[in-house]
Amino acid sequence: MASEISIDDKGLVPAIAQDAFTGRVLMIAYMNDEAIEKTVQTGQVWFYSRSRQEIWHKGETSGNFLDVRSIQMDCDGDALLLQVYPHGPACHTGNSSCFYQELDNEVELVQQSGAGILQELAGVIHQRNLDRPEGSYTTKLLEDGTGSIAQKVVEEAGETVVAALSESKERLASETADLLYHTLVLLEETQVPLEQVWKELDARRG
Repeated sequence: MASEISIDDKGLVPAIAQDAFTGRVLMIAYMNDEAIEKTVQTGQVWFYSRSRQEIWHKGETSGNFLDVRSIQMDCDGDALLLQVYPHGPACHTGNSSCFYQELDNEVELVQQSGAGILQELAGVIHQRNLDRPEGSYTTKLLEDGTGSIAQKVVEEAGETVVAALSESKERLASETADLLYHTLVLLEETQVPLEQVWKELDARRG
C-alpha cells in the first residue's frame, strides 16, 4: 500500500483521524514513510511534526493514544483516512476532536452529540478520578469502590427495565442515561478503557 501513496515534495501526506465508532473526525496531521511504517507495525498512530521535523507517537505525552482500526487512501492516493479508537480526547485542548469551533463572527463550541457524548463523558469521569474534587458525585462513587459502583449499576439496570415495561419513554431515556453513566464510572474504576468496549461492539456487527 505504501508504494501507492502520493507523497508530496516534502515527503509528507495529510492523514485524517476519524473515530471508528462515532464517525466523528478527530484531527488532521501529516505522515511520512517512517510514520506510516510505525503506524502499521505498532497498531497505533504516529505522525510527522513539521515544526520539530521528526515523527511523534500520538498520545505519548498525554496517554490519549489512537488505536488503528483501518487505513484507507483516497482515490488519488494523496490523503489517508485513519479509522481509530481514541483512548481519550484527541485535541491538545482537551476537546474530543480538534474540530470543535464554528467558522463564524464569533467562535462557538459545537455541542457533542450521539455516541460521542459517551467518549466525552468518559473523559470527564477520568479527570474526576485524577482530581477527586470535593462535592462531586463521581468522586464519591469512585471513593466507595468497585463493589458499591457495581451495585449502583445493578440498581440502575433494574430501574431501566421497570421504565421500559411500565413507564413513559422519557422516563426510559432518563433511566438509560443513569445506567450508562454508572457503567462508565465502573469502567473507570476497573481501568477498562472505553475503546475496548468499542472494539467489542465493532466485532459484533454484521
